[in-house]
Amino acid sequence: MGSFGSVGGGRGAGRRPVRGIALDIGSSRTRAWAPGAGVFADVPSGPVRRGRVTDADSHLRLLRRLTAAAPGDGGHDTVVMLTHPVLAAPAEREAARRVVDGLGPVRVIAVDSARAAAAYAAPPGGGPLLVVDLGAQLTEVTLVVDGLVEDARLAEVGVDDVPESGRMPDTIAGTAADLVSDLWRHDSTGAVRGALRRGVLVTGGGALRMDVTGRLAHLLRARLRLASDPSTSVVRGAGLMLTSALRHPGGRLGSV
Repeated sequence: MGSFGSVGGGRGAGRRPVRGIALDIGSSRTRAWAPGAGVFADVPSGPVRRGRVTDADSHLRLLRRLTAAAPGDGGHDTVVMLTHPVLAAPAEREAARRVVDGLGPVRVIAVDSARAAAAYAAPPGGGPLLVVDLGAQLTEVTLVVDGLVEDARLAEVGVDDVPESGRMPDTIAGTAADLVSDLWRHDSTGAVRGALRRGVLVTGGGALRMDVTGRLAHLLRARLRLASDPSTSVVRGAGLMLTSALRHPGGRLGSV
């Protein structure tokens, strides 16, 4: 999705204070985070299906409510860090761009959900990282190398498709394992193998299901790393990235 603006902010002459907000708008839940407040909103997403905005007007109203509810006041300039699926298509990114244009003077930066999750919960020491996001309506597997997305796979199936079903562990874990296997087949550098040895970072609501994660660990024959409160790891990571950007107002907030 790229950047919808850049910030030269701070409290220098002629500038107003900057208020930062991180937003993770998933297919099931939308979460908002702000410096000093943490996650201050966790509400139904409404007009989002398989990671795509299906009702731009309703989506804009939700963003306006969350922006208005964020800590700070009208005397602050507002910068939003907005997450999106790793493999969001150009048309989906353009739809999001049109929606956030309706927020007026609010400046928005986009970041993919895998890098946001890695910013919050990646293990120390560096090296390639596999991020498995077990979402409500999407399953995403992303290979992150040196802080950048090297490759990714997505399946339009999630935990909401098999709620409380005895098939859930096999369906969700099997889907994620198949995506990892496909990444491995197309990896000529050995990064996927290294990431599996390092441990797989699992996020999303599906990470809270021990039957799902247990089955996934068995299929991958790898250790899983579950972030604390994995359902909010993406918005928390986006918040950390936003905080870092706001602390360096002289730098350009481009595509992060």
